[in-house]
Amino acid sequence: MSFLRNLGERLQGSLERTHRNLKQGLESLLGGGRLDPALLSDLESLLIGADLGVHTAQEFIERLTAGIRRDGGLTSEEVVSALARHLTDALKGSGAAVDLSARPTVVLLLGVNGSGKTTTAAKLAHLLKGNGHEVLLAAADTFRAGAIEQLQLWGDRIGVPVIAQKAGADPSAVAFDAVKAAQARRSDVLIVDTAGRLQTKTNLMGELVRIKRVIARQCPGAPQESLMVIEAPTGQNGISQARLFHEAVGLTGMILTKLDGTAKGGIVVRIYQELQLPIKFVGVGEQVDDLQPFDPEAFVSALVRPS
Repeated sequence: MSFLRNLGERLQGSLERTHRNLKQGLESLLGGGRLDPALLSDLESLLIGADLGVHTAQEFIERLTAGIRRDGGLTSEEVVSALARHLTDALKGSGAAVDLSARPTVVLLLGVNGSGKTTTAAKLAHLLKGNGHEVLLAAADTFRAGAIEQLQLWGDRIGVPVIAQKAGADPSAVAFDAVKAAQARRSDVLIVDTAGRLQTKTNLMGELVRIKRVIARQCPGAPQESLMVIEAPTGQNGISQARLFHEAVGLTGMILTKLDGTAKGGIVVRIYQELQLPIKFVGVGEQVDDLQPFDPEAFVSALVRPS
């Protein structure tokens, strides 16, 4: 219970800007009165402005229209309660625990350069280690300058071993060595950091597919998780990127980072609605322990809480 309460408090802090904008927008719209049909268009614009997405906003307005016809107008509190129910429905199925059923469980982290993939790999390792798992990291992003060293520094900081080769090495070879090491050390989880862009003529998606094939050959059933790291503030661009990765590699879920860096936290709803992939974790800050399992109910509560 204390963990869930802590998560709720972190989400409230991360989503405070979005919550405040929605609250102030509703107060300005209603002016202490009731929501009537003439204001529905303005309310829809307010929700789209929070990056909830046109589809989600329109569906909510349709729901409210029926309520207004029946009750002759809705108070601000009634609108907030209705919005919370609608968002809870929209996020149904979005929360799913990471699959840790195998030993080792192999987690493949994917995403474009600049998405915070390497930092997220370290934060995920720290979280899993804190929950009692033996974790190993693999530096398979061998093309980005400093990526290997960055992960090794993180590994030293959090006390998690890192399997690496020299810069420019074959990423699949790193993955091969890492799986063998995880099996030999009887590690619970292997987290593989991958490239987001290649400095060669090799196709990135083809390289990622090859890494996945090498892992599966050495460890049948792996990788159990192929997670796309997306910065929440990137919005539609992140959604488009995820589609490409999903088509090529087959994603099992998403990790959304930098929720604290956007005033449009509703993007979480839009990302899930458009991709229909579970949100496994969210980043709610810059500290090493700020990666948390995604809880849809805590998210909705933080976004549209009454006070």
